[in-house]
Amino acid sequence: MRIDLNSDLGEGFGPWTMGNDAEMLRLVSSANIACGGHASDPETMYKTLKLAKENAVCVGAHPGFADREGFGRRVLPMTPDEIGRMCAAQIGALVGIAAQVGVAVEYVKPHGALGNLAARDRQVASAITKAVKCINPSLSILAISGTVMEHTARDAGVPVYSEIFADRGYLSTGQLVPRGQDGAMIHDAGAAVERLISFLETGHMPVIDGDPIPLNAHSICVHGDTAGAVAMTHFIRQRLGEQGFEIKGFCNGQARDEG
Repeated sequence: MRIDLNSDLGEGFGPWTMGNDAEMLRLVSSANIACGGHASDPETMYKTLKLAKENAVCVGAHPGFADREGFGRRVLPMTPDEIGRMCAAQIGALVGIAAQVGVAVEYVKPHGALGNLAARDRQVASAITKAVKCINPSLSILAISGTVMEHTARDAGVPVYSEIFADRGYLSTGQLVPRGQDGAMIHDAGAAVERLISFLETGHMPVIDGDPIPLNAHSICVHGDTAGAVAMTHFIRQRLGEQGFEIKGFCNGQARDEG
């Protein structure tokens, strides 16, 4: 059995760092790299991409609202077309830096408030999908499993990876529990792993407001900016190995099952 393990990385800028990218890149198989919206800058992108290359980790663009003060976790008032152009600019920036490093950007994962908006708003999901296709039709989209973003991208013929979160709570709609609400974050590595193993065995994700819901999963995300992220990721990788899973990244579509 094969599955991807991803994390949001490269989320510092200038002299400020966020999380332990070097250690996370020893553990994950795919890295969602911030590209100048909610975080990052050219030098941060370059350093993170180099680390990813050194660790043979697949890389994806992680565009978000241009809101560093809010870390991209607030919805900015923009039309869908404006959001599409914003994403195109950020993805293009990472593609340009990646060319200097000598790695390929394989996929796109919307960040934070943008990702959550695209998960429920078809017009926004469509705008992001069109931007991705215009840049490179071979780019994939990493989408929250069971959401509008996943269905919209697949309907448009864009390769899609379905993502679940090891450290986030779920609603019965398939969307994530909003940050700030009870149950939004899972900080206990043991609890996160047991929920994850149960999901992988049953295909049903526990939610805070009802019965478990069915989801697909090509990839598991652990947020790199949370306390204890390295320890949790290490534990998850260990337990997945014990369950017979091979951790494999998105390079050349290796982890995706189109079914």
